[in-house]
Amino acid sequence: MIDGPRTPVLLLHGLWMHAPTLHWLANGLARAGFAPQALGYWSLMEDTPSATAHIARVLARMPGAHLVAHSLGGLLGLEAVRQVTDFAGRVVCLGSPLAGSGAATAVAAHVPGGRQLMGAHLPLLQAGAEALPEGVEVGMIAGSRPIGLGGVVAHFRGAHDGTVAVEETRVAGLADHVVLDASHSGLIFSREVAGQTAHFLQEGRFQHAAKG
Repeated sequence: MIDGPRTPVLLLHGLWMHAPTLHWLANGLARAGFAPQALGYWSLMEDTPSATAHIARVLARMPGAHLVAHSLGGLLGLEAVRQVTDFAGRVVCLGSPLAGSGAATAVAAHVPGGRQLMGAHLPLLQAGAEALPEGVEVGMIAGSRPIGLGGVVAHFRGAHDGTVAVEETRVAGLADHVVLDASHSGLIFSREVAGQTAHFLQEGRFQHAAKG
């Protein structure tokens, strides 16, 4: 039984998804003692400034909240955090291509109608995060199960989750980084991901296996 008020957590989905897809992740965080709230946005039609402003307004109404975001949602969420002057929570990104998405670039260049498939946030996906918000602890959970069409188009080098390469999730300034056995979409349905996310929100770091 959990005593006292629960810390709010805003959840953001990724490209081509909607808020209900975060139901499993939200349940996992609720079991860990948080009060999760999934926020939807138009991942294809809404431009980046509009989406980030909307997310920032919601965060501003949730004092003390953390942010957990999947894929594109991580890029948008970090931009939104910059706009909230009193943001005091932690951020966990799940498979977000903070160093830029090779798959998004490949789909836009080589797949018929690819630019439309990537939507209005294509420039953000290609560029990644220029820098992490100052003073905010950001953790990254990357996936290493290579299931997804992104690997066919992008021809990743090294480990990837079928959509985003592990190296695309690494940028300077991360408080911690962990790689789990999950595909890109599977990151939001994984019990282990939910547990690691909750641990980072509580402690500012992930649980790493001891090296023998």
